Amino acid sequence: MVLSLVSNCARQFAISLIHSLKYNSVVLLSQTKIATTGKKRVVIIGGGFGGMELAKSLAGTDLQVVLIDKHNFHTFQPLLYQVATTNLEAPSIVAPYRKIFKQQSNLFFRMAEAKNIDTANQTVETSIGLIRYDYLVIATGATTNFYGNEEIAARAISIKSLEDALLLRNTIVSNFEKALQVEDEMQLNSLMDFVIVGGGPTGVEIAGALSELKRHVFPKDYKELDFVKMDIHLIQSGGEILKGMSAAASRESLKMLNDLGVRVWLNRRVVSYDGFAVKLSTGEQLVTRTLIWAAGVSGLPVEGLSPECMQDSRIKVDEYNKVAGYDNVFAIGDIAAMVTEETPHGYPMLAQPAIQQGKLLGRNIMRWEAGKAPKPFKYNDMGTMATIGKNHAVADLMVFKKQIRTQGFRAWLIWMFVHLMSLVGFRNRIVVLINWVWKYFTNDAGFGTIIGKPKENIPVEKVTEKVLV
Repeated sequence: MVLSLVSNCARQFAISLIHSLKYNSVVLLSQTKIATTGKKRVVIIGGGFGGMELAKSLAGTDLQVVLIDKHNFHTFQPLLYQVATTNLEAPSIVAPYRKIFKQQSNLFFRMAEAKNIDTANQTVETSIGLIRYDYLVIATGATTNFYGNEEIAARAISIKSLEDALLLRNTIVSNFEKALQVEDEMQLNSLMDFVIVGGGPTGVEIAGALSELKRHVFPKDYKELDFVKMDIHLIQSGGEILKGMSAAASRESLKMLNDLGVRVWLNRRVVSYDGFAVKLSTGEQLVTRTLIWAAGVSGLPVEGLSPECMQDSRIKVDEYNKVAGYDNVFAIGDIAAMVTEETPHGYPMLAQPAIQQGKLLGRNIMRWEAGKAPKPFKYNDMGTMATIGKNHAVADLMVFKKQIRTQGFRAWLIWMFVHLMSLVGFRNRIVVLINWVWKYFTNDAGFGTIIGKPKENIPVEKVTEKVLV
């Protein structure tokens, strides 16, 4: 405890010393090795869709761009579920930042985690040191929202990062390896049954992918198991799935899931999960060792901003993505709450708002630098899609300001094309396309390997019977 106190005091002294030196460029250089060139510096926290588009939009400008991210790669999050369900390998949906920006001479990338923002001194405290800024853009995205339920947070598996997807894949495959070794019926059900919480696109897509594995892949790989006993449950708190899409898309997706054998539970919430039994708000219980949480997200802010600029877990911004109360601090994407009469809770936490805000903010920064008036953000809603297994998808699209709604095979082809072209890097597009074509004609996922540890709340070998109460 004494050592911890001394360490904290030393840390505070160091920060105070740097403050007293007014963050001299030599000090900053020794910590992050980002040279002070005399050019204005744009610091971007987060290399998701918004942060990456902003950085690209500032290429070739007379600004120094510093991108900070705790990973050294960009993840194409819409396809995380395919890594989790053994359809794709992890490297095919990620791209290293240094490869993405290798031609951008004014960009410096640092793998670091932002800890605190000091707006008075215009610095960001990171895990590798302090970084000065002239413009600061917060693009930290979102994290899984467990709505304060720590029991569920400790035992469920979310799907917001590559680590999450690999953990889920390891768990799914490990479950069936263990199922070959148990005879107790309830233990067998707990290993072969899956419960997905959340009827949005992620939950629906995971449910559809698991149903494809149940029908075409696992019976070949685990011939001794009876996959009639494998149940897939999708829990939705409201009365419809894919709530943000059209009523037709919601109805059709529900029909598709039912046809694929997915059990959809509407108007129910998960109230507890002990690693074995899922208890619903209606009093019903489901047995599973794998609870997949896709029920919601919350913003991921960085400490240091005024509490007045926060709206729940998101940062309030104006129509130029400027953070309330600050002149040179901005927020874009999932973390930004741009509140209007039409969007009282901000724009949806999707890729397109982040991409569009990142592009516009880059242009507006250059307008400010040129002494010109910035342009306000206007969201171009391009629609929403969700795929539900092979040949099944729903799509609500806006094409040349005309709404197009389609379901089934045509929507599935559109979904594939859009996601394929949205991947970062030509190599990734080719690899994913080859994998998709191979899977389509062979019904073989091909990546059922366990690399790393699975999620194991209650070891199978230590439990022979579990009575639900």
